[in-house]
Amino acid sequence: MFAVVDINGNQYKVNLNETIEIHKLEANPGEKIKFDNVVLLATSDKDAKIGQPFVEGASVEAKVVEHFKGDKIRIFKFKPKTRYSKTQGHRQDYTKIEILGING
Repeated sequence: MFAVVDINGNQYKVNLNETIEIHKLEANPGEKIKFDNVVLLATSDKDAKIGQPFVEGASVEAKVVEHFKGDKIRIFKFKPKTRYSKTQGHRQDYTKIEILGING
């Protein structure tokens, strides 16, 4: 059984007892959260419910494992003939969640 869930505007395919990394959520580690925006719910390869836009009565329960930062991305700006260059770094915040249950 798997589901496709819309979390913060991004869609993730989740399975039971799976750990996924998503963009940061405002929740404390160890806190349980529930996602009601289930786009697709499949019990097997041949049986699936597709929502319009969401599956009625379906939800996914998860637990926040940790918050962490991703790898550093370097941004380099350069303008020729003016001796202008600028380097900047960025690390995106992520949340690791564990899927506890798929209901529906």
